[in-house]
Amino acid sequence: MHRWLFFILLLALSACSSPHRSELPPSGKILKKDLRDRLEPARPTPSTELKGWQKPYEVYGRRYTPLLEHDGFVQEGIASWYGDKFHGRRTSNGEVYDMYAITAAHKTLPMGVYVKVDNLVNGRSEVVRINDRGPFVEGRIIDLSYTVASNLDVVGRGTAPVRVTALGYRETDTHGDIYFSLPQDIMRGPFGVQLGAFTLEDNAMRLRDVLRQQYTFADIHPAVINGRHYFRVRAGKFDSLAAAEQERTRMLAEGFGNGFVVALD
Repeated sequence: MHRWLFFILLLALSACSSPHRSELPPSGKILKKDLRDRLEPARPTPSTELKGWQKPYEVYGRRYTPLLEHDGFVQEGIASWYGDKFHGRRTSNGEVYDMYAITAAHKTLPMGVYVKVDNLVNGRSEVVRINDRGPFVEGRIIDLSYTVASNLDVVGRGTAPVRVTALGYRETDTHGDIYFSLPQDIMRGPFGVQLGAFTLEDNAMRLRDVLRQQYTFADIHPAVINGRHYFRVRAGKFDSLAAAEQERTRMLAEGFGNGFVVALD
C-alpha cells in the first residue's frame, strides 16, 4: 500500500542546503512521549498567499515544490544526519537548529508535520518533527538530528535505509497525553510485520520457513537500497494498523525479535 510521493520541493535554503550533512558526533510503533520540541509551528493551510517555506525553490539547479498536504505520504530511501556544524543556525522555518532535539529535515513535507522513521535494517523507529529542508544529496530522503540518528543507530555509519511515514500534527487530549492525527488511508491495510532484513537470502529463507508454520502468510521481499541487496522477511496480513500492531506485540513475546509494522504492496 505504499503511496510513493517522491516530490521535489522546498523553500528557503538554510543550514540544510549543504550537500554534505553527516559528520562525526560532538568532542515504532508510535509512542506517547516528550519530544523535547521548543516550538510548535502553526499548521500550514493551502492558500494563494503561501508562506516562504511553502513556495517552490531551487537548489543546485533543481527545482523543488513543497507539499501543502501530507495525507498518505510514505517514502523509502536513505537517511543521513547533521550535527554540531549546524547547531545554533536557523532552520528553514525560522527556528534555531538544535542537534539534540527530535527533529529532521525533508525536501517537500510541510513544516511541523510529524513523521515516523523506521530503520529498515535494525527495526528501530522514532517519531520526529519536520522543521528544516534537505538533504540535497542524490538518493537521500531525510536528514536526522544527531539525537534521532543516535537513537536509530545511524551516527556511526552516517546513513541507513529507512521508511518515512507521515503521521500528522501533534495533538494533546484532555488528559495532557500526546497523540498524532493519522490520515485514514494510512490506517487501512493490508499490513504485515517485518521481522528481519538479511544480506544473505539463505538466512531470510530459514526465518520465513519458521514463520510459515505459524502464519498463513510469510514471505521474502527483496530490495536494493543504496546499491546493497536486502531480503526482508514479513509475516501476517492484517486489515488494520491496530491489528498489525497487536500481532507485532505478540510476536515479540514469542521471541521473534523487535519487528515493526509495514504496509504491504
